[in-house]
Amino acid sequence: MVPSSLNNKSWLPAYIALGIVWGCSFIFIKLGLEFLTPVGVAFGRTSLGALALVAISKFRKISLPTDKKIWAHLWVLAMLLNVVPGVLFALAETHVTSVLAGIINAVTPLMTLSVMMTILREEKPKTYQVLGLLIGFLGVLTVLGAWKGLGSNPISSVLALLAAVTCYGFSYPYSRKFILPHNLQPEAAATAQVSLAAATLLPFYLMDGIARDYYAPGPVLAMIALGVFGSGFAYIWNFQIMVAAGGAIASSVTYVTPVVAVIVGVVFLGESVTWNEPLGGVIVLLGAAISQGRIRINRS
Repeated sequence: MVPSSLNNKSWLPAYIALGIVWGCSFIFIKLGLEFLTPVGVAFGRTSLGALALVAISKFRKISLPTDKKIWAHLWVLAMLLNVVPGVLFALAETHVTSVLAGIINAVTPLMTLSVMMTILREEKPKTYQVLGLLIGFLGVLTVLGAWKGLGSNPISSVLALLAAVTCYGFSYPYSRKFILPHNLQPEAAATAQVSLAAATLLPFYLMDGIARDYYAPGPVLAMIALGVFGSGFAYIWNFQIMVAAGGAIASSVTYVTPVVAVIVGVVFLGESVTWNEPLGGVIVLLGAAISQGRIRINRS
């Protein structure tokens, strides 16, 4: 069981840490692509994350799940949270900036809500939710500069980013329905999930994982940080937040990640930001806040 001390107050530090770590992950991906392929980046982060999580579980004497059905559900979660979006984000960042990737990631709460309302039909759409989704969609169009035909962003990369975020949208309700009822310890669930992701990606990495034999300290350290923190500690925090505060709160960590992504992308990579990207990001976050009821309007 998750410790009872993990209440609505104690999840806040994990929430902030998760936002910062995942916000920095986009610059880490960009640096990792200097010597790895997109598959190599996805495998590198999950394998390093798995090693860190196994070490944590061993140190804390936490046992992994034994039920095969739970492992099957965790594999699906690994596909939704690690394997598919891990490859797609890295693939997209071969052609777009880490700033754009970070801002598009902010669509996650909207995608989570739309999946719950339309595909899973877990709740009937409310007026404020539909309004929030429409505002969020307007924000995405603003980020992409739709009036000028996406600018220099290839449509394939934009679709890859949106497909990755769609996977995230499915992951939160899936976790709530098939993972959280088993009351797994966050460390156990995260270790199993990320390990399954690494095992799934291993054969693809062996076929085409290294882009070039170039191992400068910066990119290597970026991959270590991406793996140990972005795919290691981060998933423990993610499970803790989902258990303590719910999937909607957990997915809203993307309120923090685009801000961090923009700052680190501009400061450390010197990436340019056009006026429509941060403006669109703010509109996306506004839509997400309205759809989750964080900004109160006349509800029906």
